[in-house]
Amino acid sequence: MKRFRKLRQNEQMRSFVRENRISTDDLIYPIFVKDEKNIKEPIESMPGIFRYSIDRLDEILDEVVSKKIHLLLIFGIPSHKDEKASGAYDENGITQRAIRYIKEKYPSILIIADVCLCEYTSHGHCGIVKGNEILNDETLPLLAATAVSLAKSGADIIAPSDMMDGRVEAIREALDKSGFINTPIMSYSAKFASAYYGPFRDAAGSSPCFGDRKSYQMDPANGREAMAEIKQDLAEGADMIIIKPALAYGDILSSARKAFDVPLIAYNVSGEYAMVKTAAEKGFIDEKRIVLENMLSLKRAGADRIITYHALDIARWLSE
Repeated sequence: MKRFRKLRQNEQMRSFVRENRISTDDLIYPIFVKDEKNIKEPIESMPGIFRYSIDRLDEILDEVVSKKIHLLLIFGIPSHKDEKASGAYDENGITQRAIRYIKEKYPSILIIADVCLCEYTSHGHCGIVKGNEILNDETLPLLAATAVSLAKSGADIIAPSDMMDGRVEAIREALDKSGFINTPIMSYSAKFASAYYGPFRDAAGSSPCFGDRKSYQMDPANGREAMAEIKQDLAEGADMIIIKPALAYGDILSSARKAFDVPLIAYNVSGEYAMVKTAAEKGFIDEKRIVLENMLSLKRAGADRIITYHALDIARWLSE
């Protein structure tokens, strides 16, 4: 009989043989920046998460730096929206101004800039709309222009999340032509049309006014297709890959880890965060144990980094 329990008998022994660990270097913290003044606005569906105006960003950024988190994913919430998402590629747009502010005041922070149009369109879709159709090729130049404007503002990494076909190639070409040959692309390659995004759409004000996003985001039933999407984005010039959501798609993450030798990022999304927070507030679960277990499951499946709204809590727990 093999006695597996020999290596589990106390914490020191368990730590000695532990295969996966979580550190603050693994964590990417998403922030929402709103185009107003003196704003720290709670997001009801995401307990503990707020929208900030630029003049109050220091409140969250000081905490981020103090907890030794160095990676941010930034989302802008504009004051103006239109059919062509002009705020997304405006050199003086909310995200562009926020990036310049962060890079000037917090140079140690690495900024990942989400590239999508949904927060900036009056209809809430991720691309140009004609009738009830979301147009793919007509959207690509706007995504490319957005990527270039964010790189000019100081973004370290460009992260297209729109799921239009060919957008990685269009963005890579635009970045290169504009002199940003060393700006990497972290593509949301396997982004599923998930019910787990609800709280984010509340936070960013990005719910579509008609229909849904199933014609461009992936069908949750498909795994092989996710591998094809990742392969294509890498061929077009992606340097890193995001899989979104995370917890319900561990099989996708594991398959991608086996198939592709590139940095993989799991996005522990808003609905996954909200479920844990709500259950913890009601005393149904041990929040710390659940969150750390969730993070370890993603590392075990193959994630190199994790985008999570739990990042500040995790950093606090790791320092205890």
